Amino acid sequence: MNRRGTSREENLRRVLAQEAARIMAEHGIRDFGVAKRKAAERFGAPEGAVLPKNTEIESALAEYQRLFGGAMHEESLEAQRRAALAAMRRLGEFEPRLVGPVLSGTATEYSEVQLHLFADCAESVVLKLMDFGVAHEVTEKRVRISPERVLAYPGVRFEIDDQPIEATVFPCDGIRQSPVSPVDGRPMRRANALEVESLLTSRAQD
Repeated sequence: MNRRGTSREENLRRVLAQEAARIMAEHGIRDFGVAKRKAAERFGAPEGAVLPKNTEIESALAEYQRLFGGAMHEESLEAQRRAALAAMRRLGEFEPRLVGPVLSGTATEYSEVQLHLFADCAESVVLKLMDFGVAHEVTEKRVRISPERVLAYPGVRFEIDDQPIEATVFPCDGIRQSPVSPVDGRPMRRANALEVESLLTSRAQD
């Protein structure tokens, strides 16, 4: 492919990444693949076109929020992180970890707070929520543990301070191996309560 063709392809990828990011921010779509396909359809990308990587879309999403989110995005993200910290403190015995867009800072107003909990028995998490009088829904989530392996884990969905929270319950030894990130395929970043508290403190000082 000549330089002009390469440049055209790079420009298309950039435009599609920006459009996919806009779709995710404005419509609450969480699946990168769905956002890519919608962006490709909108711009009439030819079949077989090289679509942007998830990392490119995440970078475009961060840029979109910086340009258009402003104070509203900052306030929404802070509320999500405060709700995450409140939930983590209540469920501290399950070694909670914050993951996903609320941790990375790319969460939209539609994003759920995503937590990983660790317990030999998922019912113990449910019982703890019942002790606190927290309404909840028992769920199941498919998690990619490695590039070749996907497993289903129990979970619970509930709200803290009007923020939706999705907690996936792993066995206790699951704390030693992070699942694969849907963004870059590497081990997913996890943060404990102290790290989330530090994020909130550093934001307040900015």
